[in-house]
Amino acid sequence: MSSQKLLTTVRSKKKKESPRFQKGFFLLEKRENPRVSVELPFGYSFADMEETRAGIVADACEGGLLAHLHRRVDLGTLLKIEILYTKGYQLDTIKGIAKVVWSDLAAQESFGEYRYGLQLQSFQEGDIGKLRTLLKKVSQSQNGEGK
Repeated sequence: MSSQKLLTTVRSKKKKESPRFQKGFFLLEKRENPRVSVELPFGYSFADMEETRAGIVADACEGGLLAHLHRRVDLGTLLKIEILYTKGYQLDTIKGIAKVVWSDLAAQESFGEYRYGLQLQSFQEGDIGKLRTLLKKVSQSQNGEGK
């Protein structure tokens, strides 16, 4: 018996199973830049106000942030932001302008804070490089690289 014929014979004896489908969601990642999980404090203020408020960055990429705030903010609002992080033994900052592009207002009831997607619009000179370096270091440490 040739291997071709044997293979055909074995296949024909297998029991045919109907395909199984599971209900759920399939999310396709549309981001150009990968997200990095972080937990960084940041300050923000509205373009027309000087008062600075505090929030937490939960994840970040070169194009945007997931931010947790204690205040409701309208979609489309521009915020002046200042992300704080440690660089060696010193504090450093990344300053820029971000736009609120989505919100999860239901999180306020569950967690006592609002979740927002912030799209980074512009940076203070040199700060995009700081952000890239920070994200690279955090990503490497999360993946166990660079040890």
